[in-house]
Amino acid sequence: MKCIAGGPPPNIFVAARKFRYDTRPTNQAMQLRDLRYIVAVAEELNFSRAAMRLNMSQPPLSHQIQQFENELGVRIFQRTKREVRLTEAGRRIVAEAYRVLSQVDRLTKAASQARNGDIGHLSVGALGGVQEILVDTLNIFARQHPAVHVELQYISTAAQIQALREGRMQVCFLSLPIHQETLAVEVVKQEPLRIALPKTHPLARCERVALSALADQPFIFVLRRVTPGFHDLVTGICRDAGFNLKVVHEVDSIPASLTLVGANLGVAFCVASMENNASNIAFRPLQQPEPQVQYGMVYKRDAQSSPVVSSFLSVVRQVVRRRARSR
Repeated sequence: MKCIAGGPPPNIFVAARKFRYDTRPTNQAMQLRDLRYIVAVAEELNFSRAAMRLNMSQPPLSHQIQQFENELGVRIFQRTKREVRLTEAGRRIVAEAYRVLSQVDRLTKAASQARNGDIGHLSVGALGGVQEILVDTLNIFARQHPAVHVELQYISTAAQIQALREGRMQVCFLSLPIHQETLAVEVVKQEPLRIALPKTHPLARCERVALSALADQPFIFVLRRVTPGFHDLVTGICRDAGFNLKVVHEVDSIPASLTLVGANLGVAFCVASMENNASNIAFRPLQQPEPQVQYGMVYKRDAQSSPVVSSFLSVVRQVVRRRARSR
């Protein structure tokens, strides 16, 4: 039904202001109910049909409409034995009722979406090494929650942990181990350690390289503040093998270390997923048992109270389980 705007009596504006700003809980609930009653009668122009549509009897509906008219001080409907018509004031009130009910419906929908994690913002941090998991996760999550804006940043482990502490990021993917009591950790991937050598290096002829053979090699190594988990794993296994790394260059990422290896400036540790990244580098496994690099999904322990974060974590777990089955 079309509502034609007309010139209502002056007291309509006083009544409308009273309606808009009276926010006492009991009155507010009553007013929303009354607005739905008014719209139903306005669309049906028949109290009996409107009552049936509202799943109520006609006398209470008529009484409620009359009471609301008395509160506003205007007549919304002109009633006769033969018909029900909107008054000029009623047309304006019905138009306002449509607007208010539409806003309430949008508010209710937004609240439901927020409760289910369907809207919001999510900031994610990552390192290289979890690319496949992130691609699958973001693909599924975007389809399931298209209204959630995901911001992805590739930054160092230290920067990720700091961002988690300060609340600037909600979920991070980094190399393990980390020791932070306020953070929850879930292992999402592990892969074997590799040694990257210039193709002309004598050890490149070996099928597997013994750790002890690396004792006097010039190493290109990532700074500990960048990836403390990876740094501590490598220094630990070398120490167990009876030597300390002879570091000639420090870099801020594993890809940067491979660049220097390709330039024949030393050797470097990396992970298996980085093999074949350069034609002039030989990637060799270490002798058994192969050291494993673990990657974890990290978040604040109370972060799962956020529906958006909880939904994202669920998708990551689903992806990790599926990849584990496929392997």
